[in-house]
Formats: sequence, structure tokens, C-alpha cells
Amino acid sequence: MANTKNEGAEVEELTQQELKEEILADFKLANESREASLLGRREVLTGKAKFGIFGDGKEIAQIALAKQFQEGDFRSGYYRDQTWMLAAGIITLESFYAQLYAHADIEFDPASGGRQMNAHFSTRSLNDDGTWKDLTAQKNTSTDISPTAGQMSRLLGLAQASKVYRESGALKNVDWTSKFSKNGQEIAFGSIGDASTSEGVFWETLNAAGVLQVPMVMSVWDDGYGISVEKKYQTIKESISEALKGFQRTDDAPGFEMLNVKAWDYANLCLTYEKAAEIAREKHIPVLVHVEEVTQPQGHSTSGSHERYKSKERLDWEKEYDGIAQMRNWILKKELATEEELDQIQKDAKKRARDAKKTALQEFLKPIKAEKAEAMKLMEPVVAASANKAFLNKDVKELSDNKEPLRKDIIVVVKKVLRSTRNEQSNERDQLLNWFRNYDQTSKDRYDKHLYSESDLAATNVKTVHATYPSEPEMRDGREILRDNFDYILKNRPEVLIFGEDSGKIGGVNQGLEGLQEKYGVDRVTDTGIRENTIIGQGIGMAMRGLRPIAEIQYLDYLHYCIQVLSDDLATLRYRSAGGQKAPLIVRTRGHRLEGIWHSGSPMGMIINSVRGIHVCTPRNMVQAAGMYNTLLEGDEPGIVIESLNGYRLKEAVPENVGEFKVELGKIDVVKEGEDVTVVTYGSMVRMAEEAAKSLAEAGISVEVVDVQTLLPFDLNHETVQSLQKTNRVVFVDEDVPGGASAYMMQQVLTEQGGYYHLDSEPVTLTAKAHRPAYGSDGDYFSKPSVDDIYDAVYNLMHEFNPAEYPTIY
Repeated sequence: MANTKNEGAEVEELTQQELKEEILADFKLANESREASLLGRREVLTGKAKFGIFGDGKEIAQIALAKQFQEGDFRSGYYRDQTWMLAAGIITLESFYAQLYAHADIEFDPASGGRQMNAHFSTRSLNDDGTWKDLTAQKNTSTDISPTAGQMSRLLGLAQASKVYRESGALKNVDWTSKFSKNGQEIAFGSIGDASTSEGVFWETLNAAGVLQVPMVMSVWDDGYGISVEKKYQTIKESISEALKGFQRTDDAPGFEMLNVKAWDYANLCLTYEKAAEIAREKHIPVLVHVEEVTQPQGHSTSGSHERYKSKERLDWEKEYDGIAQMRNWILKKELATEEELDQIQKDAKKRARDAKKTALQEFLKPIKAEKAEAMKLMEPVVAASANKAFLNKDVKELSDNKEPLRKDIIVVVKKVLRSTRNEQSNERDQLLNWFRNYDQTSKDRYDKHLYSESDLAATNVKTVHATYPSEPEMRDGREILRDNFDYILKNRPEVLIFGEDSGKIGGVNQGLEGLQEKYGVDRVTDTGIRENTIIGQGIGMAMRGLRPIAEIQYLDYLHYCIQVLSDDLATLRYRSAGGQKAPLIVRTRGHRLEGIWHSGSPMGMIINSVRGIHVCTPRNMVQAAGMYNTLLEGDEPGIVIESLNGYRLKEAVPENVGEFKVELGKIDVVKEGEDVTVVTYGSMVRMAEEAAKSLAEAGISVEVVDVQTLLPFDLNHETVQSLQKTNRVVFVDEDVPGGASAYMMQQVLTEQGGYYHLDSEPVTLTAKAHRPAYGSDGDYFSKPSVDDIYDAVYNLMHEFNPAEYPTIY
């Protein structure tokens, strides 16, 4: 073991006494973490906490890793990393227990404010006003998610950010970058359980990291099992490092550095992680550390016991090769402490864990008990005067006797009292009712905030800046206007980089980036492999470190490949960190209509119901698309822009203020006014609705066409209902399957906006067929709504209203 320790960029020599003190401090911390795991499991099994998953067995390896985890570095790990977080000073034992109890206060659970289950870690990257903290002045962990291997995609982007900050010419001498990087020296540390390396995204991420050569240190904790399933069913050759040997770098070709170490070998763990960090930090070479022979003293989680699937021989081996037991033996062998001294350390660790648990539980219950006392004081006179007091006394007494109440317990009883006394009027009941209304809203607010930005930087605060035109505007292909807008963005925003399949050299499959790689370089406009999940992950990680990536997914249909990372990670990121982190990634894609089953899908229902927390923009043309990109870049939230695939070659008037105009999110655009029927739609369907409206005018039917522009958010000012107040009839037109985005739009307009009360006719939805779109022009015509279909839907609505004036056609 080297007699050194890292302090920033400096390496400081340790004296023998300092080395001894550090080793014993490590032993102490390992035992405190272990005791926290043991007590945490008991809290779940006795009902004080809902669920528990712990990092017992990984203590020694994580302490060694944490020695290399410096300020500015980032972690993208999983729910076994508590010892690493304790060693890094990111959590305390008290905050560890606070999260176990779901303490809904960021002062006590700064990771999630009670929103995430235990062992889901996160640091706070943002100030209270939503601006960035200096991330180089703190150790950072991106907010965890539960899906196995879900952390991998984001890890790639966190690592790539260091490469961008080190190598991007556009960012040299830009002052604000000092908050995010010190010349790209930061490492992105990842962790994963061995069984989860079977997930495809693990391989996708490692392949991309090897191609990009980014400073990543990836730890695989290998305990031989995936819950109860042995690794012979999980991994070829029963070893992830053996399976990955083709990734090993050589003198002739780049790749990964592969390191193997035993989870119980303290000295070699320290040396291994020191070597791994040096390679990644200085040379920007990714490293995989395969930590083998990990034990799991309590099994997978509180949902079951490992005695059910492990043999007696295996369990005996785990006791012998437990990391803490082996470290104790090593300390005694090196004569760094006596048996008695180590006994005392372990005894003190038990007390420290017990005290932390007690403190955390007291702090969790303190405000709830005070709230219960308020409720009891207000309820008792109401119940005493009620004709139903015999019925209510039992519930009130149970709440009174509850020594560890939850807020739910209080609300349930108060509601029962208010329901049972609904016909009894008194000042006391009015006071209880007022208290309940305030308490109910306050309780909901603890969990409802921060799905989107609540700061002045929110994209929904960006107001419209209209595109302006000369008296005789030039008409050009829409894709050229979009390209010129990206040109303006890249010129004026050095933090922006655009990447995706075919985005670089050829400027995109539809030429929306034509010539921009040549103009701005491969580090700004970049090609990627065919790997949609990690394209999104690159964007998430880089956006979390102050960059403004635009990640391109070539076609809307391909969003299926990355919907998991969009839904589980990006969409929930701000919410699950209780407003502590953000990732203002912009996803660029295109869709709705091309050819056949795999290239003309419009799965909008899937998207909008999976990505709440992300803005979903559906521009009808390229000028509108450009304005939406400009708006999103002014804000601090993620967004998806779905360009109309059949609109790139359509001629549009060229604005004078390309790069400056903005489209307000959540604001509709009435593209054609009318009196008889309102057609509500978006994207490429807007042009078709306008064309149908012209034909319907010849039949004496006046159609108002509403372009909703963004599905998330949807018409924040409730302007669509104003159209229904005028026409009293509505058709929702959508290229999704029946019940997809059309149902969403109908719910928003009829229910949320109260449009139902203004209808004289049944609302109509016009959608694609339930099957995927068939190939060819006929396939498109008979699979998706056509101009004829819109005409017929509107005409039939008017026929129902006045069959004499609008007789049956077919």
C-alpha cells in the first residue's frame, strides 16, 4: 500500500503514524456502515421503514475507491454505494436513516427530500434560485435510479464532459466553465452489480466509452449472484472481465484498462484504485475495475433471505472472507492495533449507528407529532359535539395512541371526522376544515414540486419573439432555415454541441446540419454510433455538467430504443432530486410520416405519458422548430423537438431574425379562424387540416384550425376552449393510434379546460389505425389520417347538425 494520499492535484506523503490513523479510521467507517446496514434491515422488518437495500459486504472496496474520489468528480452508481458516500462525506449516518424513513425535508434527506427509497444518493448541484453551484468545489453524485444498469448511459455523458472541457477550442478562456471543470481533470466514477452487466446498456456504454476514450472508472461489484441467480446463468465465462478482454487497450489500439482485485484485500484495493484514477484522470483512458469475491452478509434486500439459495459452504466462505473480517486480520498481522483496540472500535461503531438511527427517527417524527397534536386539539371538540361521536371516538383514540404516526394517518382520521359531521355546522368544525385544507395542500406540495423548473430560468417563462420578415421574403427549403438557425446557435453559444447518427460529416439525413461540422469542428457537430440509449445518456451527463447538448435521434420510431432512459432518468431527474439537479438536454428527432412500419410511426401517446418532466414540442414547420430550439436554450429544462419529416423540402419564408425568434411553450396558434368546427391538431397534420379547411369552405363549412404547438405543456392559457365557445364543435386529429395523443388532447380540452360545457355535438377523434402504417403511398393513405379523412370527419359532424344543408355524400 502506497504511503500517499490525494488532495486535489497534489500527492502528499504520509508518515507511518498518519498511515496507521488512516487505516484505523477506515476500519471504523467500514464497521459503522455495516452496523447501519444491519440496523436498517431491522427497521424495515419491524415496520418502521418500507423497504431496505444495503451495501453490506462492499465496505472495504468502496473506502478504497473513495480515496480517489475528488472534488469536481462525478459518480453515477447504484443503490449499494453507501460506504463510498459515507467515506466521501456526501452522506452521514443520520441522512442515511432519514432517507430510509422517507423524511420529506431536504435538510435531513438532501438527496431526495423523502422521494426516493433508501440508498439512492444525490448531491445538490443547484442554488435555491436554480443557478449552478461551483461543481468543482464539491464531490458530486448524479441522482440515482433503481432500474438495473440505468446509471450507465448517464455515466458516459458525465465522463465525456471532462473530455469536452479539456479539448474544446470553443470553451477555452470562457469564464463560466470554471464552475464545471478544471481542464477536464474530473473522473466519472460508475458502479454496478455484476449481474446487471447482462443488460444491453452496459455493453453499449462500455463500447461507446472505449470509442470516445473518456475518463471513466467503472467498478463492477461481483458477489456471484443476481438476487438468487448464479453468475453462470448471467455472464459468459462466469467473469465480466474475461468476457470483456477484447476491450483491453493495447500498444496499437485504444480501449479500456482492465484491473482485477479481491473485495476483501484492503491494501491491493487501495493500490488498484490509485492506479485506475491516475490512468483515467491524466490520460483520459476508461478503466474497468472488476471487484471479485464480494460478500453480501444480509442477502439482496429486505424482501428475502439468501439462505434460501446459497449453500452452507458458500455462507461459511462469505463469513470467512467478509471484507471487514479480513481487514481486521490484516491489521492484526501488521501490528497496527491490538485485539482490544479493534474490539473497542467495533463496539463504538455499533453505538454510533444506534445513536444516528435514534436521532434520525426522532427528527423524522418531531414535526409529524406536532401536526398530530394540532389535529387532535381541533378534532376533539368537533367529535365531542357530534351525533356520531361513538363512531368516531375509536378512530380518534387510535390516532392519539399512535406514537409514531405518519401524515397519512392524520389525514385519514381528519377526513373521517369531516365526512361524518358534514351535516353539522359549528365554529369548531370550520376551524378544523380550514386547518385540513391548509395541511392537505402543504402535504401534497412536499411531493408535487419540481417536476419542471420552478425558477425564473424555466423554459415556460421564455416569451414569444416573433419571426420578422421583409416585405418580399425569400422562399427557401425549411431545412435551410433550420440549418441557419443551428449555425447561429453554434456561433453564439460555445456550450452547445450537437451529436447523433449521421449528424456530423453529412450534416444529417435531412441536411439540417449541412456544412456545420466543417465550420465548427468535430467536437461541436459529431457523428455517433447506432446506439440511441447512450446518445441520450451522453446528453444527460453533459447537461448535468453545464453544457447544452442537442442529442439527435434519427427518427421518431427509434425513440423506442431510448424511451427507458428518457422516462426513468431524464424525465424524473429534477423531481427525484427534489429540485437539486437538472439536465437541460434537448433531444432532436423527426417523424410522423415517411414509409412503412418502421419509419412512419407517431407513438405520441407513449411519449407524452412516459416523459412527464420533459417538454414535448411538435412544430408544424421548420421556422417553428427553430423557434422552439431557441426557446429551450433560453430555459433550463429538457425538451424533445419532433420535426415534421415531410417538411424539410417545403418552401418557407426566411425570417430576418434567424437565431433570435422564439416560440412560447404551452401557447397555441390559431392558424386559420372559423365559425363552425374547431380542428385541434399538431405537427405535420396542421398543413393537412388547413388544406381540408379550404375544401370544406367550398361546401359552406367554416373551420378553425388550432395548432397546439407543444403537447407538454399543453395550452397553459386555456385558449383552445375559447375556440369551442365560438364553434361548439371539435375534432381532434392525430397520427397516433386510437386512444393515443388524441385522447390526451381531448382530456385536456374537455376536462381540464371545461370544453365539454360548450359542445353542441359529440366530440370527434380522428386518428391513425391501430396497426403500424403500411408501406407505400396507398399504405400511408389507408393507415393514417388523410386530407380526405379530415374533410369527411368535419362534414359528417355538420351533417349531424343540419342534414338538410349538408346531405350524405357517400
